[in-house]
Amino acid sequence: MLGLVHVVDDDASFRTAIERRLKVAGYEVAVYPSAQLLLDQLPMVEIPACILLDVQIPGLSGPELQSQLISLGSSIPIVFVTGHVDIATTVQAIKDGAEDFLTKPVTSQQLIDAIDRALLRHKAAIVQRSRLIILHHLVASLTPRERQVFDLMVLGKINKQIAYELGTAERTVKAHRRQVMEKMQVSSFAELVSIAERLGVRDAQCIIGEDRRLSPNI
Repeated sequence: MLGLVHVVDDDASFRTAIERRLKVAGYEVAVYPSAQLLLDQLPMVEIPACILLDVQIPGLSGPELQSQLISLGSSIPIVFVTGHVDIATTVQAIKDGAEDFLTKPVTSQQLIDAIDRALLRHKAAIVQRSRLIILHHLVASLTPRERQVFDLMVLGKINKQIAYELGTAERTVKAHRRQVMEKMQVSSFAELVSIAERLGVRDAQCIIGEDRRLSPNI
């Protein structure tokens, strides 16, 4: 399966034609006559997907659905397909993260190209999210003391500084560092810093450190 395409359009003949065209091309297809119906039924299964969405739909409009999905934290890319070109709507939709904005009638190649780009983007987002979940689990596996050492390591503190801040021996810090590297499954300090940045740990610690320098009484 190349991916799942959610088709949202109130035109029954368009839905039928697009569903047939996309299934022949190898995609799994789900069709909805309204944006609200997709919103109510949108599955949370982590498979590459995109939404083929009309702009002017009775009830919840295409752009309104886009806003709702953004507020829900959905990462499913949207490809707008419309017969009514509105520059302001187009610009806003793209600013809000739409993959593309196609005008009916659209050729099969235009449609397939846009869908493939959207599916690739969603696949990358799924992989990234899965990796972040794994990294959070690795960080959670650290003991409280190892977590303290981890936080100080990614701030660039050397063993002597960490030992001083934690009130422990330098050799103990070295042992904790080895455990941190092993549990985080990294072979270099650069990898550890990269993980901390991806998780937002390093940025948070830098902010705390800056606050402490500015506010000595903290």
